[in-house]
Amino acid sequence: MKKILITGANGLLGQKLVALLAQQKDVALIATAIGPSRFILPTNVLYQSLDITSSHDCICLLKAHFPDAIIHAAAMTQVDACETEKEQCDSINIKGVKNLINAIGARDIHLVHISTDFIYAGDQDEYFEDSAVNPLSYYGASKWKSEQLFENVKFPYSILRTVLVYGVVPDLSRSNIVLWAKNSLEKGATINVVDDQYRCPTLAEDLALACFNVIKRKAVGVFHVSGKEFLSILELVYKIADFWGLDKSLVNPIKTRSLNQAATRPAQTKLNIDKAISQFNYQPRSLQQGFDLVDNQLQNLKPIK
Repeated sequence: MKKILITGANGLLGQKLVALLAQQKDVALIATAIGPSRFILPTNVLYQSLDITSSHDCICLLKAHFPDAIIHAAAMTQVDACETEKEQCDSINIKGVKNLINAIGARDIHLVHISTDFIYAGDQDEYFEDSAVNPLSYYGASKWKSEQLFENVKFPYSILRTVLVYGVVPDLSRSNIVLWAKNSLEKGATINVVDDQYRCPTLAEDLALACFNVIKRKAVGVFHVSGKEFLSILELVYKIADFWGLDKSLVNPIKTRSLNQAATRPAQTKLNIDKAISQFNYQPRSLQQGFDLVDNQLQNLKPIK
């Protein structure tokens, strides 16, 4: 039986990981997040509160459970908030990773770390795992610094860089592009959507499965994990409207510069995922399949808060 510990279990990816791993007969699962669990846990999952910014808490937790693998899904991902709350961003995105690394030490624990496409400047047609890194935002810089912490570790690790994760869970503290666009258009609200940013949207279930597969396959190193379809945010929102039969005339195309956001976003981040496909058989679903899954889940959930 493999013991796996998850950080950030209350988030979208964290909850998808709990749902996936709780179904595995050969996995003993420990879910952690700061504060109490915000969702109903499967009966075979142990939950413990964990503040990753506390070195003491990280050390004590690992001593108590000594997992075979850790999936580190906890992070501060609000890009503009990271720009204005730099100290908190550093504490969670850098210090938190450092605390986990130090707590593992020389133990044979496989650490899976989630990173982001925002480490790139968006000035290349396609990004590979060894492409030049040049983050434009404080969030992107914090995630790049967290990756650099792994340079001299003595345990196996995997870094998964991902893009624009979407999905639905019963209790979601933050929305995502698919739910935001769908809910706004259903209410008849006019929404401003940028037409000059391009991404490969990633289904949360696909990212969760990738995390599990790198552990099963013992695939170590840096991997790009995203959807296959590369399109503008505007095109994505039009596809969302078409799928749910919503009024596309409510969508107002705008340029990124008109938003006056605190953080600069890369214009385009097309990640090459061939390495993930070859090393652990990563097979992302299409947007159509992702929307089908989200729609089915929404029909079987209470309304999102």
